[in-house]
Amino acid sequence: APLSWDKSPVANGAHYFLFGRVDKNDAPGVLRESGFGVEFPNYIVDVQKDPETGKGSSFLACSRLTTLMSHTITTTITTGEYTEAIQFQCLERGGVRVFEGINFLSRKPQMSKDELGAMHERANKAGMFPYGAGPEQMHTVARRPEGADPVDNSWQAMWRAIGFDKLLELVTESIEDGGR
Repeated sequence: APLSWDKSPVANGAHYFLFGRVDKNDAPGVLRESGFGVEFPNYIVDVQKDPETGKGSSFLACSRLTTLMSHTITTTITTGEYTEAIQFQCLERGGVRVFEGINFLSRKPQMSKDELGAMHERANKAGMFPYGAGPEQMHTVARRPEGADPVDNSWQAMWRAIGFDKLLELVTESIEDGGR
């Protein structure tokens, strides 16, 4: 069945902000991300630069993810404009993993099959396939076409009627202020 994005409470878009800090005690390539009142390590495994401007830094090195509980990633990150990034996120509480995520990020709204394949290949080279970075283990988030008219259907009316839009505004504000 086709994805039913038009029924989503965020069918007309949502804003998500990344609030991160670099802790001098962390290994290079770790950005401590916070949101929803939680801080967790966001391992920057790979970055790609703009081939035309030369801004940014290409993937330099990444050690293997050594165990499910211990991750050591070394990446060189410099200032500049990155076109793609691969992130590994992991949150543990009391020695139990409660969240694990792998994100392939691109500034391009649509990637070709070859471009996405190249990201999978870099994730494989970084040792991430056993943790869910293989093509058969990931999914692409559905997107609305750029420039599409706003969705205004019975589902969107229902979300507004129960105040879900106001809840999303509060969540966005919470994320924007780092959960303070």
